[in-house]
Amino acid sequence: MTEFLQQLVNGVTLGLGYALIALGYTMVYGILRLINFAHGDVYMLGAFFGFYAARLTGAAVEPNPLKAAGILLISMVGCGLVGFLIERFAYKPVRKSSRLAALITAIGVSLLLENGGLLLFGADPKFFPQIVRATNIPLGMGVTISNQQIIILVVSVALMLALRFIVLNTRAGKAMRAVSYSHTAAALMGISVDRIITFTFVLGSMLAAAAGVLVALQNPKIEPYMGIMPGLKAFVAAVLGGIGNIPGAVLGGLVMGIAEVMVVGYLSPTWRDAIAFVLLILILLVRPSGLLGQPPAEKV
Repeated sequence: MTEFLQQLVNGVTLGLGYALIALGYTMVYGILRLINFAHGDVYMLGAFFGFYAARLTGAAVEPNPLKAAGILLISMVGCGLVGFLIERFAYKPVRKSSRLAALITAIGVSLLLENGGLLLFGADPKFFPQIVRATNIPLGMGVTISNQQIIILVVSVALMLALRFIVLNTRAGKAMRAVSYSHTAAALMGISVDRIITFTFVLGSMLAAAAGVLVALQNPKIEPYMGIMPGLKAFVAAVLGGIGNIPGAVLGGLVMGIAEVMVVGYLSPTWRDAIAFVLLILILLVRPSGLLGQPPAEKV
Protein backbone atom coordinates (compact mmCIF):
# COMPACT_ATOMS: atom_id res chain seq x y z
CA MET A 1 0.00 0.00 0.00
CA THR A 2 2.85 2.37 0.83
CA GLU A 3 4.47 1.84 -2.55
CA PHE A 4 1.15 2.42 -4.32
CA LEU A 5 0.52 5.70 -2.48
CA GLN A 6 4.08 6.85 -3.18
CA GLN A 7 3.68 6.06 -6.89
CA LEU A 8 0.34 7.88 -6.88
CA VAL A 9 1.96 11.04 -5.48
CA ASN A 10 4.70 10.84 -8.11
CA GLY A 11 2.16 10.17 -10.87
CA VAL A 12 -0.01 13.16 -9.98
CA THR A 13 3.06 15.41 -10.00
CA LEU A 14 4.13 14.11 -13.41
CA GLY A 15 0.59 14.27 -14.75
CA LEU A 16 0.21 17.94 -13.87
CA GLY A 17 3.20 18.70 -16.10
CA TYR A 18 1.56 16.85 -18.97
CA ALA A 19 -1.70 18.65 -18.23
CA LEU A 20 -0.11 22.10 -18.55
CA ILE A 21 1.29 21.18 -21.97
CA ALA A 22 -1.96 19.48 -23.02
CA LEU A 23 -3.92 22.67 -22.25
CA GLY A 24 -2.01 24.46 -25.02
CA TYR A 25 -2.85 21.70 -27.50
CA THR A 26 -6.51 21.65 -26.58
CA MET A 27 -6.99 25.46 -26.63
CA VAL A 28 -5.38 25.85 -30.06
CA TYR A 29 -7.40 22.93 -31.42
CA GLY A 30 -10.59 24.34 -29.94
CA ILE A 31 -10.01 27.67 -31.70
CA LEU A 32 -8.39 26.63 -34.99
CA ARG A 33 -8.95 22.86 -35.30
CA LEU A 34 -5.14 22.68 -35.61
CA ILE A 35 -2.72 20.35 -33.84
CA ASN A 36 0.24 22.54 -32.95
CA PHE A 37 3.04 19.96 -33.07
CA ALA A 38 5.57 22.66 -32.18
CA HIS A 39 4.04 22.96 -28.71
CA GLY A 40 6.37 20.40 -27.13
CA ASP A 41 9.33 22.41 -28.39
CA VAL A 42 7.94 25.55 -26.73
CA TYR A 43 8.04 23.50 -23.51
CA MET A 44 11.74 22.87 -24.25
CA LEU A 45 12.35 26.59 -24.77
CA GLY A 46 10.66 27.31 -21.45
CA ALA A 47 13.18 25.12 -19.66
CA PHE A 48 16.09 26.84 -21.43
CA PHE A 49 14.73 30.33 -20.76
CA GLY A 50 14.51 29.38 -17.09
CA PHE A 51 18.03 27.90 -17.21
CA TYR A 52 19.63 31.08 -18.54
CA ALA A 53 17.51 33.34 -16.33
CA ALA A 54 18.64 31.35 -13.28
CA ARG A 55 22.28 31.69 -14.30
CA LEU A 56 21.99 35.43 -14.90
CA THR A 57 20.24 36.09 -11.59
CA GLY A 58 22.41 33.72 -9.55
CA ALA A 59 19.32 31.94 -8.26
CA ALA A 60 21.21 28.66 -7.81
CA VAL A 61 23.81 30.32 -5.57
CA GLU A 62 21.28 32.03 -3.31
CA PRO A 63 17.93 30.34 -3.95
CA ASN A 64 14.80 31.95 -2.59
CA PRO A 65 11.10 31.82 -3.50
CA LEU A 66 11.09 35.34 -4.97
CA LYS A 67 13.89 34.55 -7.41
CA ALA A 68 12.25 31.23 -8.35
CA ALA A 69 8.96 33.02 -9.08
CA GLY A 70 10.84 35.59 -11.15
CA ILE A 71 12.51 32.86 -13.21
CA LEU A 72 9.15 31.21 -13.83
CA LEU A 73 7.67 34.55 -14.91
CA ILE A 74 10.60 35.34 -17.24
CA SER A 75 10.29 31.94 -18.87
CA MET A 76 6.53 32.32 -19.36
CA VAL A 77 6.89 35.80 -20.87
CA GLY A 78 9.67 34.60 -23.19
CA CYS A 79 7.65 31.66 -24.44
CA GLY A 80 4.56 33.84 -24.75
CA LEU A 81 6.55 36.00 -27.17
CA VAL A 82 7.67 32.87 -29.06
CA GLY A 83 4.04 31.74 -29.30
CA PHE A 84 3.09 35.16 -30.68
CA LEU A 85 5.82 34.97 -33.35
CA ILE A 86 4.93 31.40 -34.31
CA GLU A 87 1.27 32.27 -34.80
CA ARG A 88 1.94 35.54 -36.61
CA PHE A 89 4.63 34.36 -39.04
CA ALA A 90 3.98 30.62 -39.43
CA TYR A 91 0.31 29.80 -38.87
CA LYS A 92 -1.49 33.00 -39.83
CA PRO A 93 -0.30 32.94 -43.50
CA VAL A 94 -1.71 29.39 -43.95
CA ARG A 95 -4.84 29.83 -41.87
CA LYS A 96 -7.13 29.82 -44.92
CA SER A 97 -5.23 27.03 -46.65
CA SER A 98 -5.99 23.33 -46.34
CA ARG A 99 -5.58 21.51 -43.05
CA LEU A 100 -2.74 19.53 -44.60
CA ALA A 101 -0.81 22.75 -45.27
CA ALA A 102 -1.29 23.84 -41.65
CA LEU A 103 -0.21 20.41 -40.40
CA ILE A 104 2.96 20.46 -42.50
CA THR A 105 3.67 23.99 -41.26
CA ALA A 106 3.34 22.79 -37.66
CA ILE A 107 5.82 19.99 -38.27
CA GLY A 108 8.17 22.46 -39.97
CA VAL A 109 8.01 24.88 -37.03
CA SER A 110 8.74 21.99 -34.67
CA LEU A 111 11.85 21.01 -36.64
CA LEU A 112 12.92 24.65 -36.80
CA LEU A 113 12.71 25.06 -33.02
CA GLU A 114 14.51 21.79 -32.34
CA ASN A 115 17.39 22.44 -34.72
CA GLY A 116 17.48 26.13 -33.83
CA GLY A 117 17.80 25.08 -30.19
CA LEU A 118 20.58 22.70 -31.15
CA LEU A 119 22.41 25.57 -32.83
CA LEU A 120 21.86 28.09 -30.02
CA PHE A 121 22.16 25.92 -26.92
CA GLY A 122 24.49 23.19 -28.18
CA ALA A 123 24.01 19.43 -28.35
CA ASP A 124 25.45 18.71 -24.90
CA PRO A 125 22.85 18.30 -22.13
CA LYS A 126 22.69 21.02 -19.51
CA PHE A 127 21.55 20.74 -15.92
CA PHE A 128 18.90 23.08 -14.61
CA PRO A 129 20.09 24.98 -11.51
CA GLN A 130 18.47 23.96 -8.25
CA ILE A 131 16.61 27.20 -7.66
CA VAL A 132 14.74 25.43 -4.84
CA ARG A 133 16.68 23.21 -2.43
CA ALA A 134 15.10 19.75 -2.31
CA THR A 135 13.83 18.44 1.02
CA ASN A 136 11.51 15.50 1.70
CA ILE A 137 8.40 15.87 3.80
CA PRO A 138 6.79 12.76 5.34
CA LEU A 139 3.06 12.31 4.74
CA GLY A 140 2.65 9.23 6.94
CA MET A 141 2.50 5.50 6.16
CA GLY A 142 6.03 5.72 4.78
CA VAL A 143 4.96 8.08 1.97
CA THR A 144 7.03 11.22 1.35
CA ILE A 145 6.68 14.22 -0.90
CA SER A 146 9.43 16.69 -1.76
CA ASN A 147 9.04 20.43 -1.45
CA GLN A 148 9.70 20.60 -5.22
CA GLN A 149 6.70 18.33 -5.84
CA ILE A 150 4.58 20.56 -3.60
CA ILE A 151 5.67 23.58 -5.63
CA ILE A 152 4.71 21.75 -8.85
CA LEU A 153 1.31 20.88 -7.39
CA VAL A 154 0.58 24.36 -6.08
CA VAL A 155 1.81 26.30 -9.12
CA SER A 156 0.14 23.94 -11.61
CA VAL A 157 -3.22 24.10 -9.85
CA ALA A 158 -2.93 27.89 -9.51
CA LEU A 159 -2.23 28.27 -13.24
CA MET A 160 -5.13 25.98 -14.14
CA LEU A 161 -7.51 27.93 -11.91
CA ALA A 162 -6.23 31.17 -13.45
CA LEU A 163 -6.88 29.75 -16.92
CA ARG A 164 -10.38 28.70 -15.88
CA PHE A 165 -11.05 32.21 -14.56
CA ILE A 166 -9.80 33.77 -17.82
CA VAL A 167 -11.91 31.50 -19.99
CA LEU A 168 -15.12 31.78 -17.95
CA ASN A 169 -15.03 35.25 -16.41
CA THR A 170 -13.21 37.67 -18.71
CA ARG A 171 -14.09 39.36 -21.98
CA ALA A 172 -11.15 37.65 -23.70
CA GLY A 173 -12.31 34.27 -22.41
CA LYS A 174 -15.85 34.83 -23.64
CA ALA A 175 -14.43 35.87 -26.99
CA MET A 176 -12.33 32.68 -27.06
CA ARG A 177 -15.45 30.59 -26.54
CA ALA A 178 -17.28 32.52 -29.24
CA VAL A 179 -14.44 32.06 -31.76
CA SER A 180 -14.27 28.37 -30.86
CA TYR A 181 -17.96 28.07 -31.71
CA SER A 182 -17.81 29.97 -35.03
CA HIS A 183 -15.24 32.34 -36.51
CA THR A 184 -17.84 33.92 -38.76
CA ALA A 185 -20.43 34.51 -36.05
CA ALA A 186 -17.77 35.89 -33.70
CA ALA A 187 -16.54 38.32 -36.37
CA LEU A 188 -20.11 39.49 -37.01
CA MET A 189 -20.45 40.24 -33.28
CA GLY A 190 -17.43 42.55 -33.46
CA ILE A 191 -14.83 40.16 -32.06
CA SER A 192 -11.34 40.42 -33.55
CA VAL A 193 -10.77 36.77 -34.47
CA ASP A 194 -7.09 37.35 -35.27
CA ARG A 195 -6.41 38.86 -31.84
CA ILE A 196 -8.18 36.04 -30.04
CA ILE A 197 -6.24 33.40 -31.97
CA THR A 198 -2.97 35.17 -31.13
CA PHE A 199 -4.02 35.48 -27.48
CA THR A 200 -4.75 31.74 -27.37
CA PHE A 201 -1.32 30.89 -28.76
CA VAL A 202 0.38 33.19 -26.25
CA LEU A 203 -1.60 31.75 -23.34
CA GLY A 204 -0.87 28.15 -24.34
CA SER A 205 2.83 28.88 -24.82
CA MET A 206 3.06 30.46 -21.37
CA LEU A 207 1.55 27.33 -19.80
CA ALA A 208 4.04 25.14 -21.70
CA ALA A 209 6.89 27.33 -20.42
CA ALA A 210 5.66 26.90 -16.85
CA ALA A 211 5.63 23.13 -17.37
CA GLY A 212 9.21 23.28 -18.69
CA VAL A 213 10.50 25.09 -15.59
CA LEU A 214 8.49 22.99 -13.12
CA VAL A 215 9.51 19.67 -14.64
CA ALA A 216 13.15 20.82 -14.73
CA LEU A 217 13.03 21.28 -10.96
CA GLN A 218 12.72 17.51 -10.57
CA ASN A 219 14.42 16.35 -13.75
CA PRO A 220 17.21 18.89 -14.23
CA LYS A 221 18.74 17.41 -17.40
CA ILE A 222 17.63 19.58 -20.35
CA GLU A 223 18.56 19.42 -24.05
CA PRO A 224 17.10 20.67 -27.37
CA TYR A 225 15.17 17.47 -28.10
CA MET A 226 13.65 17.15 -24.64
CA GLY A 227 10.25 18.37 -25.83
CA ILE A 228 9.55 15.62 -28.36
CA MET A 229 8.32 12.83 -26.11
CA PRO A 230 6.56 15.02 -23.48
CA GLY A 231 4.90 16.87 -26.36
CA LEU A 232 3.60 13.62 -27.85
CA LYS A 233 2.43 12.38 -24.46
CA ALA A 234 0.67 15.67 -23.76
CA PHE A 235 -1.04 15.42 -27.14
CA VAL A 236 -2.21 11.92 -26.21
CA ALA A 237 -3.42 13.34 -22.87
CA ALA A 238 -5.42 16.01 -24.72
CA VAL A 239 -7.01 13.35 -26.96
CA LEU A 240 -7.59 11.09 -23.95
CA GLY A 241 -9.51 13.80 -22.10
CA GLY A 242 -11.29 15.08 -25.21
CA ILE A 243 -9.40 17.36 -27.57
CA GLY A 244 -10.77 20.89 -27.34
CA ASN A 245 -12.03 20.31 -23.78
CA ILE A 246 -10.02 22.16 -21.09
CA PRO A 247 -11.06 20.04 -18.05
CA GLY A 248 -10.50 16.99 -20.27
CA ALA A 249 -6.90 18.04 -20.91
CA VAL A 250 -6.26 18.22 -17.16
CA LEU A 251 -7.90 14.84 -16.57
CA GLY A 252 -6.01 13.30 -19.49
CA GLY A 253 -2.71 14.62 -18.17
CA LEU A 254 -3.33 13.16 -14.72
CA VAL A 255 -4.35 9.79 -16.15
CA MET A 256 -1.27 9.79 -18.37
CA GLY A 257 1.13 10.66 -15.53
CA ILE A 258 -0.34 8.12 -13.08
CA ALA A 259 -0.40 5.36 -15.72
CA GLU A 260 3.22 6.03 -16.68
CA VAL A 261 4.49 5.95 -13.10
CA MET A 262 2.48 2.81 -12.26
CA VAL A 263 3.85 1.01 -15.33
CA VAL A 264 7.42 1.92 -14.35
CA GLY A 265 6.85 0.89 -10.73
CA TYR A 266 4.99 -2.37 -11.26
CA LEU A 267 5.93 -3.60 -14.75
CA SER A 268 9.06 -2.32 -16.47
CA PRO A 269 10.68 1.05 -17.27
CA THR A 270 10.90 -0.04 -20.92
CA TRP A 271 7.10 0.39 -21.13
CA ARG A 272 7.29 3.99 -19.89
CA ASP A 273 6.82 5.63 -23.29
CA ALA A 274 4.72 2.85 -24.82
CA ILE A 275 1.89 3.26 -22.30
CA ALA A 276 0.94 6.64 -23.81
CA PHE A 277 0.25 5.11 -27.19
CA VAL A 278 -1.47 2.07 -25.70
CA LEU A 279 -3.87 4.46 -23.94
CA LEU A 280 -4.34 6.41 -27.19
CA ILE A 281 -5.30 3.26 -29.10
CA LEU A 282 -7.68 2.14 -26.35
CA ILE A 283 -9.46 5.50 -26.09
CA LEU A 284 -9.83 5.75 -29.87
CA LEU A 285 -11.38 2.26 -29.94
CA VAL A 286 -13.67 2.67 -26.93
CA ARG A 287 -14.50 6.39 -26.87
CA PRO A 288 -13.08 8.32 -29.84
CA SER A 289 -14.33 11.67 -28.49
CA GLY A 290 -12.29 11.28 -25.27
CA LEU A 291 -13.28 10.90 -21.64
CA LEU A 292 -14.99 14.30 -21.38
CA GLY A 293 -15.38 15.09 -25.07
CA GLN A 294 -18.78 15.25 -26.72
CA PRO A 295 -19.35 13.22 -29.89
CA PRO A 296 -20.12 15.44 -32.91
CA ALA A 297 -23.80 15.95 -33.64
CA GLU A 298 -25.00 14.14 -36.71
CA LYS A 299 -26.67 16.28 -39.36
CA VAL A 300 -29.83 14.77 -40.76
